[in-house]
Amino acid sequence: MASRRQRITSAVLGRTINGHSAGDLTRDDVLDNITLYWLTNTATSSGRLYWENKTNLYNAANISIPAAVTVFPGESYQAPRSWTERAYHKLIYFNEVDKGGHFAAWEQPELFSAELRAAFRSLRQSL
Repeated sequence: MASRRQRITSAVLGRTINGHSAGDLTRDDVLDNITLYWLTNTATSSGRLYWENKTNLYNAANISIPAAVTVFPGESYQAPRSWTERAYHKLIYFNEVDKGGHFAAWEQPELFSAELRAAFRSLRQSL
């Protein structure tokens, strides 16, 4: 599985680098994203969360509101369902998909949208 950096580098250069394809990302996708941060001057503030967050993001949470989780294979951490159920006490949806990574909404927008719809369908039906 190619890392995020390898996929983005491959997309920017427009070709497979060291056997790592860009997946569904194109050079235009990457340049559009960089341009958005550049023109709005938000690159620093968007990275601030990572800089200031000193906690371990992989510690189990104790969440008691309805939650939905989709596991993307290119994400840096893929929690198994058993761990997810321990962290999210009202888990209403859990699914593992075969494409996407840390930037799933960017890399796989159709899949990401379908997962959001499926995740919250049960809440919509109960209203």
